[in-house]
This record gives sequence, C-alpha cells and structure tokens, in this order.
Amino acid sequence: MYALYTVKFLGNVVEGDIVRYVNVPIEVLKDAAIAQIKDGAPVWFGCDCGKNFDGESGIWHEEIFQYDGLYGTKCALNKAERLDYGHSAMNHAMVFTGVDLDEEGKPVKWRVENSWGDERADKGFYAMYDSWFDEHMFEVVVFKKHVPEEVARILEQTPIELEPWDPMGSLAQ
Repeated sequence: MYALYTVKFLGNVVEGDIVRYVNVPIEVLKDAAIAQIKDGAPVWFGCDCGKNFDGESGIWHEEIFQYDGLYGTKCALNKAERLDYGHSAMNHAMVFTGVDLDEEGKPVKWRVENSWGDERADKGFYAMYDSWFDEHMFEVVVFKKHVPEEVARILEQTPIELEPWDPMGSLAQ
C-alpha cells in the first residue's frame, strides 16, 4: 500500500511515459474521483464490468442477482484473491460523469458513461452502486490536484516493476 508500481513492457511507446499506478485504499480513489467530478471533469476508470451487471437496466450492484439462493453457494474469495486466481480482471474502461452523495458526502451511486452506444440503459448512461465500486473497481485516473499531497509525492519514487502477466496490466495491453 502507498507504493508506486508499473508493469514491465506496458506503455512501451518510444519516448512515451511509462504507465504508473499508486496503490492506495479504495477510499482514496473515491475521494479523488469525487473531487474531480465536483471540479467539472470526468474520471476515467478501469473495472471488471461483467460482474453483477444488468445490461438492460444499466445497473451494477453487488446484490442485483442472488446467486447463493439459486446455486446454494457463495463465492468466498475477497477482491485480492479474485485477481490472484483469475476470477476477476480489469477488462473495461469507462468514465464517471457524476456521483450521488448521501447527507455525509459519501457516495451512494456513480453515473457512468460507456462506449456501448445509447441504445442501452439511460441513453448510454449507467448507474454503479458504491458497494459494487468497492468490489470490482481497480483504477481511476485523476489530476494530481485531486489527491492528497502524500499520494502525489509517491509519483517521485522509482516504481516497483510487476511481471507482464500481472493483473494490473490486463486493461492496458
């Protein structure tokens, strides 16, 4: 946690910058995304979009389907284990264009704009509930001004290189 990473051979454009990730708690990702949305800019993100998703309604929610009632079993893997065992991967990028906050300023659901056209959901806009964010979101891209200074300083470190097959490289390859 609070370290800088890159994936070997990722972002291998001549004279281009390497792709870097700062590993932070999910709350830091949320706070940065909310700050950027409030500042009027969308937030690019990467997630595992196929989990707990209803394409017609355009909703991502952890309890949209009741698998345990149907199959009599519950997946007991946590987020890290799902990545390690290939049950989850960053497989799609989209942008947040809005967020619904409760009275305390905590996110309830996120407004997502996708590239799948305007025939589905609400003219191409989707709703991602915050419990889904916790389980299936992996990365956001925000301006440095929206992250705490101690997080921005991590970008000055030499990144730890992950192997090319690491899950953190799956979306960008």
